[in-house]
Amino acid sequence: VSMQSSRQSIVVLALALVSVASARAEEVFVAAAASMSHPVEEIIEVFERETGHTVRLTLGSSGNFYGQIVNGAPFDLFLSADRSYVDRLAAEGLVEPGSLELYAVGRIVVWTRADSGFAPEDNGMATLLDPAVRRIAIANPRLAPYGMAAMDAMNYYAVYDGVASRLVRGDNISQAAQFVFSGAAQIGILALSQARAEAMNDGVYWEVPAQAHNPIEQAMAIVARARETGHLDAVRAFRNALRGSAGRSILEKYGFSVP
Repeated sequence: VSMQSSRQSIVVLALALVSVASARAEEVFVAAAASMSHPVEEIIEVFERETGHTVRLTLGSSGNFYGQIVNGAPFDLFLSADRSYVDRLAAEGLVEPGSLELYAVGRIVVWTRADSGFAPEDNGMATLLDPAVRRIAIANPRLAPYGMAAMDAMNYYAVYDGVASRLVRGDNISQAAQFVFSGAAQIGILALSQARAEAMNDGVYWEVPAQAHNPIEQAMAIVARARETGHLDAVRAFRNALRGSAGRSILEKYGFSVP
């Protein structure tokens, strides 16, 4: 066999493999808690590059996603910031059996812009009591576990009564962060994953001790509809990417504890 013939065979084989991979490339529809925005986007970038699959990501509050999935929203994988929502979906038979698992434990911080004049890194939760703080952003505790953790922490440090009238609630933790980032609020109780994001590098923060709030146990599950749409293999592949060494490293970089 000539060298030219061998090269032609290799090219044909490579083209055939690309064709097969393209034919098998699928879309995965992911609903993820807003606290996961930065790490999950990085994980998706790696996953799409390595597999050829496409991930359609929707970010929001865990509570809203729970309601949407109950009502038939077209998601394949749910990354909740609150295990209880995934447990409820499992109890209602709306997730793939055996797919529910804890993927991360989150933390909260008191965050402000570096030019705000406030110093949470020195004063901790007491920073919220400063009379010059007119608005304090948190996620809505009825919908978002990071909002519930913020309430826990304010009660733990006995500052809630002094600041309750100044709280502004975002629909999710990303909206709460936007309030502070834009100056609509002077300070916020946000996710550590946000504080570690490059976009928030011009801020200063104090990490709230874990004992000040209930653990933010973040769980995921494959939504039952993934089997009906034929996305199951691709969805499992993405779940494995989250659980793999690269996914774990990315989560840890953003301050999550990984089980």
